[in-house]
Amino acid sequence: MSWDRQISIKSKEELKLMREAGVINAEALRAAAEACVPGASTYDVNAAAEKVHHRYGVTSPFRGVPGPIPFPANTCTSVNHVLVHGIPSRKHILKEGDIISVDCGTLFKGYVADSAFTTGVGKLTDEARKLIETTESALYAGIQRMRVGYHTGDVSAAIQEYAESRGYFLTKQYTGHGVGRKMWEAPQVPNYGIAGQGVRLKAGIVIAIEPMVLIGTEATKVLGDGWSVSSADHSLTAHYEHTIAVTDEGPMVTTLLADGNPPVTSIGMTAERLSRELAQGL
Repeated sequence: MSWDRQISIKSKEELKLMREAGVINAEALRAAAEACVPGASTYDVNAAAEKVHHRYGVTSPFRGVPGPIPFPANTCTSVNHVLVHGIPSRKHILKEGDIISVDCGTLFKGYVADSAFTTGVGKLTDEARKLIETTESALYAGIQRMRVGYHTGDVSAAIQEYAESRGYFLTKQYTGHGVGRKMWEAPQVPNYGIAGQGVRLKAGIVIAIEPMVLIGTEATKVLGDGWSVSSADHSLTAHYEHTIAVTDEGPMVTTLLADGNPPVTSIGMTAERLSRELAQGL
């Protein structure tokens, strides 16, 4: 994982390209979600997203990322206790009641989009449904604070307060991050923090916010494949992510579908609702 430590301010032209990348990424995630059915493999889920990439003639910045083995797919598919970085596999067959997080990246005309969702496979338990809804809601709590003059600590604190006040845990080992020409740019944005601290947000800063929420513990461990990150106690986990640009008009979510709707939602989020909530502000 190679980090660019300098904060990059994107121009309006660059933000337009990042929005185009985000639409493709959203379409890939929507296709992946449709493949999350009992009997499908996580390989099938990744293949659905890859099909969208191939249609647009784009690549994923995930594929080939250095590690114990170069990452072999366009998406991460993380099931149940696996929080992030799960490797798609023909051998991993989804079962009724599983939950799966799909994280996808798109590289379009030199710019990156990065977003993720968690969804159920078939019928969910109340425990799993509440976890997923809390994780998505925590994401939007953070997005509300992606405004000129706020700080990264405000974003982090909003995510932390939302999740922890409902009895959940947030990993301290993995963070949100700047996005642009590289997948990992400054600043890092943890899912915990103190309001008013951190980097002061300016128009043109673009950050991928990604609450990673666990039921039983904040502790995680890397599994034997060298990539998959699991909750230490094998309790359920969830992950939601959008790439957001700070603008003078407010937060701009780049990783929505072309019509402004999220590709996947557990809380009934729509383009109209999101526009209204962001316009109302804090």
